[in-house]
Amino acid sequence: MALKIAGAAKDNRLDADRGQSSEPKHAIRFYAIPYQSRDAACIRAAALRQMQPVVGINNTLGIERRGGRDGGAPPMSARPVNRGRQPWNKGLLIGQKKPLEPKHVWSIRVRLEIARLRRDLAIFNLAIDSKLRACDLVKLRVDDICSGANVRRRATIVQKKTGRPVQFEITDQSRSSVEAWLPILRATGSRYLFPSRLHASPHISTRQYARLVHRWVESVGLESASYGTHSMRHTKAAQIYRKTGNLRAVQLLLGHTKLESTVRYLGIEVDDALNIAEQIEL
Repeated sequence: MALKIAGAAKDNRLDADRGQSSEPKHAIRFYAIPYQSRDAACIRAAALRQMQPVVGINNTLGIERRGGRDGGAPPMSARPVNRGRQPWNKGLLIGQKKPLEPKHVWSIRVRLEIARLRRDLAIFNLAIDSKLRACDLVKLRVDDICSGANVRRRATIVQKKTGRPVQFEITDQSRSSVEAWLPILRATGSRYLFPSRLHASPHISTRQYARLVHRWVESVGLESASYGTHSMRHTKAAQIYRKTGNLRAVQLLLGHTKLESTVRYLGIEVDDALNIAEQIEL
């Protein structure tokens, strides 16, 4: 036994002379900690099992892990977890956003027409008709909805989230607003329908679109925290379901892959199903 220990010590000295570490790759190094109490020993045992940095009683335990593939990077010391950090959604309304009511849609549309905000009016009308997510709406190109100088009545795009194509209608109001915006757009030479003013981005960002939605909502006296970009996608779909009760149609228009997603999206409850059933008499 003495010979084996001496041989191991000799190998370690040789490795140190060669500038190599005798520790294996990704080795875990533990600091020597004086014995304090049974609780500290329990914390040490838990840290050994989880192999994660843990702050024990009086910061008695510290673990560092070697980085890099070859284990030669400097050790990364463990830092205590900041338990006092506030969550990102504190004081904010989270969850599903409300859809706009028809009276709100008309009010916002009239205000944009009076202010002669042609781009904003085109975005608003297309957002209602297309029922697209924000990431797909801001990336619409002129060729997606136009054939030459004319705006199509229907268009098809591939959704970024699902990778599946989805069709949407373009009503007369939307076509008129887009046709009024096209001369200004073609002067910029952009192939995107809603170009950005920043040279680094070819189209407006989803954040800029969200700011526009909040501005529209506040202009008609609504609380902006209760609405968002998904409210625009939700608005027409909610009206279609209220008037027809056809979930399959709403699923196709929204481009959902599962009907359960549409049910959860519309917030259908038992009361809604009973109201539909009460309208049927046999």
